[in-house]
Amino acid sequence: MNRREFLQVLAIAGAGGMSFPASAAQAAKSAEAMYDLPRFGNVHLLHFTDCHAQLRPVYFREPNVNLGIGGYAGKPPHLVGDALLRHYGIRPGTPQAHAFTYLDFTEAAQRYGKVGGFAHLATLVKRMKASRPGALLLDGGDTWQGSATALWTKGQDMVDAALALGVNVMTPHWEMTLGADRVKEIVEKDFKDKVSFLAQNIKTNDFGDPVFDPYVMRDINGVAVAIIGQAFPYTPIANPRYFVPDWTFGIQEENLQQVIDDARSKGAQVVVLLSHNGMDVDLKLASRVRGLDAILGGHTHDGMPAPVPVKNAGGTTLVTNAGSNGKFLGVLDFDVKNGKVTDFRYRLLPVFANYLPADPAMDALIRKVRAPYEQKLGEVLAVNRGLLYRRGNFNGTFDQLILDGLMEVQGAQIAFSPGFRWGTTLLPGEAITMEHLMDQTAITYPYTTVTDMSGETIKTILEDVADNLFNPDPYYQQGGDMVRVGGLQYTIDPNAGMGRRISDMRLNGQPLDAGKTYKVAGWAPVAEEARQTGGAPIWDVMAQWLRASKEVSARPLNQPRVVGMDRNPGMAA
Repeated sequence: MNRREFLQVLAIAGAGGMSFPASAAQAAKSAEAMYDLPRFGNVHLLHFTDCHAQLRPVYFREPNVNLGIGGYAGKPPHLVGDALLRHYGIRPGTPQAHAFTYLDFTEAAQRYGKVGGFAHLATLVKRMKASRPGALLLDGGDTWQGSATALWTKGQDMVDAALALGVNVMTPHWEMTLGADRVKEIVEKDFKDKVSFLAQNIKTNDFGDPVFDPYVMRDINGVAVAIIGQAFPYTPIANPRYFVPDWTFGIQEENLQQVIDDARSKGAQVVVLLSHNGMDVDLKLASRVRGLDAILGGHTHDGMPAPVPVKNAGGTTLVTNAGSNGKFLGVLDFDVKNGKVTDFRYRLLPVFANYLPADPAMDALIRKVRAPYEQKLGEVLAVNRGLLYRRGNFNGTFDQLILDGLMEVQGAQIAFSPGFRWGTTLLPGEAITMEHLMDQTAITYPYTTVTDMSGETIKTILEDVADNLFNPDPYYQQGGDMVRVGGLQYTIDPNAGMGRRISDMRLNGQPLDAGKTYKVAGWAPVAEEARQTGGAPIWDVMAQWLRASKEVSARPLNQPRVVGMDRNPGMAA
């Protein structure tokens, strides 16, 4: 799809009633300005990550709290709102400002419409590939999980969509929660000779043999390019171990260096890491290994308008992160001369569904895979009167809804809900459907729990999760945001040492008693015994509560009191 064809499609879409923020002509002009990205150099990589199985366009609010600790404080990716706009020179009130920040979210979302959707992403991918011969499309993982249809089809809907999109290379994380056998089935059958599924850091428990290829070499316009895969290092900790009982993970820094050296020795002129580490881990990793030209990162859902250059013993590595939910497509162009990268261009393009017409073939595929489930997906559970979102270090309004529902249905004093970063956003007035509920809860270990816990145990849990999130060494940050807490109020000092971050825990205004037992509701337990002892799936519990409620509003957030972060640019009101 060249420039002229792209403008013709936009004009046809506008004439056919496609919803643009203003006139079709104005929208076409805006879209052309946004997506007119001239080709540069001779090596071209396209990158998306963490779409979490969202085949259709969605709303997704970026966080207003994304704290960096120690040397990472106040630096990308730990900038939110106005601080992010100033750092990258993005003008407030623009489509780009809406894409990259939470600012004026409801009003901006109504103005610019939904983001993502594989049919719209496909249109953009085709345009970028048409202007960039030989371009590779890289999928950073968290693709087969995050929606009802992905759960019910065991990821098949997303596998089919990825093949139709033209994915060339992939690395995993949540894919592993489908189980090792299912992952191998997809890799060895659906992806065979089509998609390179890479992970240099997944080995067998017994002999340490590679489970997947560590890297692939591709020729792009006469340049040898190596793509190395880096799966999420803490999969057996952040998710149930029983899904991958025979595999080990980890960062595997030394092995990565060996893989880089091997690729270079075999003629690679460009070496790129397709990573699901999370951006802080990638920044540290980039400073410690040599020979990487870039890290195309995921996991932490950070939409970074520009790469961060990191110096190391071998030169400089560009570190990026391409957001989530299909909101963005990263475009990295290298100019390679005499066997070396001499220059680059990078752009993270927002995927606005109102600016990009749906690709007909992809749209037809999406309709087909959804057809058997449309009635179930469309069940209206309740009417929503507030802005419901998840993302943020400490809580989100949809998380609060889950906490409140759990406590009421389970008769609990306190509730815990995982700090998952995925989950779409609902605007005020939208009906909450079963599909929206599944967008927040669709996992393969959805069991609810009710546990008697001592005050001491509750503090230990909060301290452990806080250390996981706020450890100053990124290699000890094992994914996710802070556990969401209902009923209990507490104070947190992210900069304090291990075991000393949580204080002043109170229930109904009274201090929590370390020796007293409290009834605590939760869901998504990682322990294997929960498969036998766990209660009803979280979506059944919440659907029951929402149907009875009939109408809900954005709940007052039960947020901790955060100390020592008053002027941190990663924290806004």
